[in-house]
Amino acid sequence: MQTFIDSLLNITTEMSWYLLLGFFVAGLLHVFVKKKYFNKYVSGNNTRSVVAATLLGIPLPLCSCGVIPTAVSLKRKGASDGATTAFLTATPQTGVDSIAATYSLLGGPFAFLRPLAALVIGVGSGVMVNIFGKHTKGTSSETAHDSAEDEEFAHLSFWGKMKAAFRYGFVDMLQDVGKWLLIGLIVAAAITALVPDSYFELLSQYPMLNLFVVLLFSVPMYLCATGSIPIALSLMLKGLSPGAAFVLLMAGPATNMASIFVVSKVLGKRNTAIYLFSIIAGAIGIGFFIDALLPAHWFNLKEMLLPAAHCHESISWFNLVGTALLLGLIVYAFYAKLHKPTTNHLNNSTDMSKVYKIKGMNCNHCKMSVEKNLSKLPGVTTVTVDLSQGEAHVEGEPSDEEVRKLISELGFECI
Repeated sequence: MQTFIDSLLNITTEMSWYLLLGFFVAGLLHVFVKKKYFNKYVSGNNTRSVVAATLLGIPLPLCSCGVIPTAVSLKRKGASDGATTAFLTATPQTGVDSIAATYSLLGGPFAFLRPLAALVIGVGSGVMVNIFGKHTKGTSSETAHDSAEDEEFAHLSFWGKMKAAFRYGFVDMLQDVGKWLLIGLIVAAAITALVPDSYFELLSQYPMLNLFVVLLFSVPMYLCATGSIPIALSLMLKGLSPGAAFVLLMAGPATNMASIFVVSKVLGKRNTAIYLFSIIAGAIGIGFFIDALLPAHWFNLKEMLLPAAHCHESISWFNLVGTALLLGLIVYAFYAKLHKPTTNHLNNSTDMSKVYKIKGMNCNHCKMSVEKNLSKLPGVTTVTVDLSQGEAHVEGEPSDEEVRKLISELGFECI
C-alpha cells in the first residue's frame, strides 16, 4: 500500500503544473480561435486541406468522442472526407494538455514524437481516403453550435474572454477528462505497486508481438490522451518497450468502439476501414521505428523517476502546491457538474416534452453540440441533455423526424 501511495503521489506531482498549463492554453484556444476559420483551410479534395485539418487538430484538447461533433461540423461546412478523416485521426491522439503532461512524465523525445506521429498518421489517413475512399458531399451550412459559440465570445470583453477561457480549461475540460485522468493515475500506481519489476521484459524479446499485444487491448478501450500517459509510464517501468508504450499512447486515445461506430455513420464503412487501418498501421510502424532505430537511453525513465517514487523528500513544495491546486480544481469541476442547472430555457413555454435516447455522447462538448443545435429547430422551446443518462429532453412541438435527423447528422445515434 505504501508503494501505491508513493507512486500515485510522485506521478501526480510530476504532472500537475504541466497539466495546469495545458488546460489553460486549451481554454485560450477554445475562446480566442473562431471555429468558422477552420472551414477556410479544410475545404477541397486535396492534400492541402488534409494537412491543414491535421495541423488544426493536433493542439486541440478533444477526446475521441468530443472530436466527433467538431468533425461533423467541419464536414457540414464543406470539408472533404480526407480532411475530416485526418482531423478525426490526429485530434484525439494529442493536444496541448497531453503534450505538456507527456513531457513531464515521459521526457522530451516522447513529447516531440507524439505530435509528430499524429501529423504523419493524420495526413496519411486523409490522403488515403482521398485516393481510395468513397466520397460523400458535405454542406456549406455552419452548425448552430459553432456560430452561437463564436457569437457568444465575440461580445465579451478581453477579461470576459479570459474568464470564459479559465472556465472552459479548468471546469468544462476537467469535467470531461478528470475522471479518466484519475483512473489513469490510479491504474498506473497500481501497476507500479503490484506488477513485478521487469515483468514485460520477456515479451519485449519478440518486438512485433510486443506491439500487437498492446494494440489488441488499446483499440477498443476508452483512453484519453492525458490519462494514458501515467499508464504508459508504469508499463515502461515494468519492462514494456518504449515502442509498445507509444502504441498505447497513440491507438488508445484515437479509437474506441463507440467512436468507431459513430465514424462509420458519418463517413461510411469504407472510409472507416481506412481510418482504422491508418491508425493501426501508423502506431505499429512508429512503435517499431522507436524500438529498432532510436537510442534506448532516450527512453530510460527508471533513473529519472524511480528514486523519487520512494522518497517524499524529493517532492518540492512547488510541485505539492501544483498537485493540491489540480486536485482542488477537479473536485470543484465535479461539484459544479453535479449542481449544474438541468435546463436550457429558450422561453417559458412547456407545450409538450419528449425524451430522445442518444448513443455516443461522452463529454461536455457532445452535450453542448446537441443542445445548441436542437435549440435552433423550429418549434423547440427547451432542450435539456442529461449526459449521464444519454438523453435529450426536448420541449415544444418540433418535428420528430427533424430532431432524429439532426442528431444523426451530428454523428450520434438516436435510439
